[in-house]
Amino acid sequence: MRIRKIVFIAISFIFFSAAYSYSADVAKIGIVDFQRILENSSTGKSAQSEINEKGKNMEAELKVKGAAIEELQKKLERDALVMSKEMREEKGREVRIKINDIKVLQKRYLSEFRELENRLVMRIKKDVMGIVEEIGKKEGYLLIIEKAGVLYYPNTIDLTDKLIQLYNKKEADKKK
Repeated sequence: MRIRKIVFIAISFIFFSAAYSYSADVAKIGIVDFQRILENSSTGKSAQSEINEKGKNMEAELKVKGAAIEELQKKLERDALVMSKEMREEKGREVRIKINDIKVLQKRYLSEFRELENRLVMRIKKDVMGIVEEIGKKEGYLLIIEKAGVLYYPNTIDLTDKLIQLYNKKEADKKK
Protein backbone atom coordinates (compact mmCIF):
# COMPACT_ATOMS: atom_id res chain seq x y z
CA MET A 1 0.00 0.00 0.00
CA ARG A 2 2.78 2.36 0.89
CA ILE A 3 4.62 1.61 -2.36
CA ARG A 4 1.49 2.54 -4.33
CA LYS A 5 1.36 5.94 -2.62
CA ILE A 6 5.02 6.58 -3.38
CA VAL A 7 4.58 5.52 -7.03
CA PHE A 8 1.44 7.66 -7.29
CA ILE A 9 3.23 10.69 -5.83
CA ALA A 10 6.23 10.15 -8.12
CA ILE A 11 4.05 9.82 -11.23
CA SER A 12 2.03 12.87 -10.20
CA PHE A 13 5.23 14.86 -9.68
CA ILE A 14 6.55 13.86 -13.10
CA PHE A 15 3.23 14.65 -14.77
CA PHE A 16 2.84 18.08 -13.16
CA SER A 17 6.46 19.06 -13.72
CA ALA A 18 6.14 18.08 -17.42
CA ALA A 19 2.90 20.06 -17.70
CA TYR A 20 4.56 23.04 -16.01
CA SER A 21 7.53 22.93 -18.40
CA TYR A 22 5.20 22.91 -21.40
CA SER A 23 3.10 25.70 -19.96
CA ALA A 24 6.18 27.92 -19.82
CA ASP A 25 6.45 27.65 -23.63
CA VAL A 26 2.81 28.56 -24.19
CA ALA A 27 3.57 32.22 -23.46
CA LYS A 28 5.74 32.50 -26.61
CA ILE A 29 3.07 33.16 -29.25
CA GLY A 30 3.32 35.48 -32.23
CA ILE A 31 0.83 37.09 -34.60
CA VAL A 32 1.46 38.02 -38.26
CA ASP A 33 -0.73 40.32 -40.35
CA PHE A 34 -0.13 39.07 -43.89
CA GLN A 35 -2.25 41.81 -45.45
CA ARG A 36 -0.02 44.44 -43.87
CA ILE A 37 3.03 42.64 -45.22
CA LEU A 38 1.53 42.79 -48.72
CA GLU A 39 0.82 46.50 -48.33
CA ASN A 40 4.07 47.62 -46.68
CA SER A 41 6.89 45.34 -47.86
CA SER A 42 8.90 46.40 -50.88
CA THR A 43 8.05 43.17 -52.71
CA GLY A 44 4.38 43.55 -51.83
CA LYS A 45 4.35 47.11 -53.13
CA SER A 46 6.03 46.09 -56.39
CA ALA A 47 3.55 43.20 -56.76
CA GLN A 48 0.64 45.60 -56.23
CA SER A 49 2.17 47.96 -58.77
CA GLU A 50 2.52 45.15 -61.31
CA ILE A 51 -1.06 44.01 -60.70
CA ASN A 52 -2.39 47.58 -61.03
CA GLU A 53 -0.41 48.20 -64.23
CA LYS A 54 -1.65 44.96 -65.79
CA GLY A 55 -5.22 45.83 -64.78
CA LYS A 56 -4.98 49.30 -66.29
CA ASN A 57 -3.60 47.92 -69.55
CA MET A 58 -6.43 45.39 -69.77
CA GLU A 59 -9.02 48.03 -68.94
CA ALA A 60 -7.63 50.43 -71.56
CA GLU A 61 -7.73 47.76 -74.25
CA LEU A 62 -11.31 46.85 -73.35
CA LYS A 63 -12.31 50.53 -73.48
CA VAL A 64 -10.81 50.91 -76.96
CA LYS A 65 -12.66 47.82 -78.21
CA GLY A 66 -15.86 48.98 -76.50
CA ALA A 67 -15.61 52.39 -78.15
CA ALA A 68 -15.12 50.73 -81.55
CA ILE A 69 -18.29 48.68 -81.00
CA GLU A 70 -20.25 51.77 -79.95
CA GLU A 71 -19.07 53.56 -83.09
CA LEU A 72 -20.14 50.61 -85.20
CA GLN A 73 -23.58 50.60 -83.54
CA LYS A 74 -24.02 54.34 -84.13
CA LYS A 75 -23.05 53.93 -87.76
CA LEU A 76 -25.53 51.08 -88.11
CA GLU A 77 -28.32 53.22 -86.58
CA ARG A 78 -27.50 56.15 -88.89
CA ASP A 79 -27.32 54.06 -92.04
CA ALA A 80 -30.16 51.68 -91.15
CA LEU A 81 -32.76 53.65 -93.12
CA VAL A 82 -30.81 53.49 -96.37
CA MET A 83 -29.72 49.84 -96.04
CA SER A 84 -31.57 46.82 -97.23
CA LYS A 85 -33.07 44.49 -94.64
CA GLU A 86 -30.42 41.83 -95.33
CA MET A 87 -27.62 44.38 -94.94
CA ARG A 88 -29.06 45.63 -91.62
CA GLU A 89 -29.30 42.07 -90.32
CA GLU A 90 -25.72 41.34 -91.43
CA LYS A 91 -24.35 44.48 -89.74
CA GLY A 92 -26.44 43.75 -86.62
CA ARG A 93 -24.99 40.26 -86.54
CA GLU A 94 -21.46 41.69 -86.83
CA VAL A 95 -22.13 43.99 -83.87
CA ARG A 96 -23.49 41.10 -81.77
CA ILE A 97 -20.42 38.99 -82.64
CA LYS A 98 -18.10 41.84 -81.62
CA ILE A 99 -20.02 42.33 -78.36
CA ASN A 100 -19.72 38.62 -77.64
CA ASP A 101 -15.99 38.74 -78.49
CA ILE A 102 -15.43 41.58 -76.03
CA LYS A 103 -17.30 39.67 -73.30
CA VAL A 104 -15.10 36.62 -73.91
CA LEU A 105 -12.00 38.84 -73.84
CA GLN A 106 -13.20 40.45 -70.61
CA LYS A 107 -13.60 37.01 -68.98
CA ARG A 108 -10.15 35.95 -70.20
CA TYR A 109 -8.58 39.14 -68.85
CA LEU A 110 -10.31 38.66 -65.51
CA SER A 111 -8.99 35.11 -65.33
CA GLU A 112 -5.45 36.24 -66.25
CA PHE A 113 -5.65 39.06 -63.72
CA ARG A 114 -6.70 36.72 -60.90
CA GLU A 115 -4.02 34.22 -61.89
CA LEU A 116 -1.32 36.91 -61.81
CA GLU A 117 -2.57 38.18 -58.46
CA ASN A 118 -2.65 34.67 -56.97
CA ARG A 119 0.80 33.82 -58.32
CA LEU A 120 2.39 36.97 -56.88
CA VAL A 121 0.64 36.67 -53.52
CA MET A 122 1.51 32.98 -53.19
CA ARG A 123 5.18 33.71 -53.98
CA ILE A 124 5.26 36.38 -51.27
CA LYS A 125 3.41 34.12 -48.85
CA LYS A 126 5.91 31.31 -49.48
CA ASP A 127 8.86 33.63 -48.85
CA VAL A 128 7.27 35.05 -45.70
CA MET A 129 6.45 31.58 -44.38
CA GLY A 130 10.14 30.69 -44.65
CA ILE A 131 11.06 33.75 -42.61
CA VAL A 132 8.32 32.98 -40.07
CA GLU A 133 9.71 29.48 -39.67
CA GLU A 134 13.22 30.86 -39.14
CA ILE A 135 12.01 33.31 -36.50
CA GLY A 136 9.93 30.62 -34.82
CA LYS A 137 12.86 28.23 -34.53
CA LYS A 138 15.49 30.85 -33.68
CA GLU A 139 13.47 32.68 -31.03
CA GLY A 140 11.65 29.66 -29.59
CA TYR A 141 8.06 30.48 -30.50
CA LEU A 142 5.56 27.77 -29.73
CA LEU A 143 2.97 29.19 -32.11
CA ILE A 144 2.89 31.90 -34.80
CA ILE A 145 -0.52 32.48 -36.36
CA GLU A 146 -1.96 34.75 -39.02
CA LYS A 147 -4.11 37.61 -37.75
CA ALA A 148 -7.03 36.78 -40.07
CA GLY A 149 -9.14 34.91 -37.49
CA VAL A 150 -7.85 36.50 -34.29
CA LEU A 151 -10.28 38.83 -32.55
CA TYR A 152 -7.90 40.23 -29.93
CA TYR A 153 -4.19 40.18 -29.25
CA PRO A 154 -1.76 42.50 -27.51
CA ASN A 155 0.53 44.43 -29.86
CA THR A 156 3.56 43.00 -28.09
CA ILE A 157 3.12 39.65 -29.85
CA ASP A 158 2.70 41.17 -33.34
CA LEU A 159 5.70 40.13 -35.45
CA THR A 160 4.54 41.82 -38.66
CA ASP A 161 6.91 44.83 -38.58
CA LYS A 162 9.85 42.56 -37.82
CA LEU A 163 8.85 40.27 -40.70
CA ILE A 164 8.54 43.20 -43.10
CA GLN A 165 12.04 44.39 -42.20
CA LEU A 166 13.54 40.90 -42.57
CA TYR A 167 11.67 40.28 -45.83
CA ASN A 168 12.77 43.61 -47.31
CA LYS A 169 16.37 42.89 -46.27
CA LYS A 170 16.24 39.38 -47.74
CA GLU A 171 14.79 40.63 -51.05
CA ALA A 172 17.38 43.43 -51.24
CA ASP A 173 20.14 40.86 -50.67
CA LYS A 174 18.71 38.70 -53.49
CA LYS A 175 18.83 41.64 -55.90
CA LYS A 176 22.48 42.31 -55.13
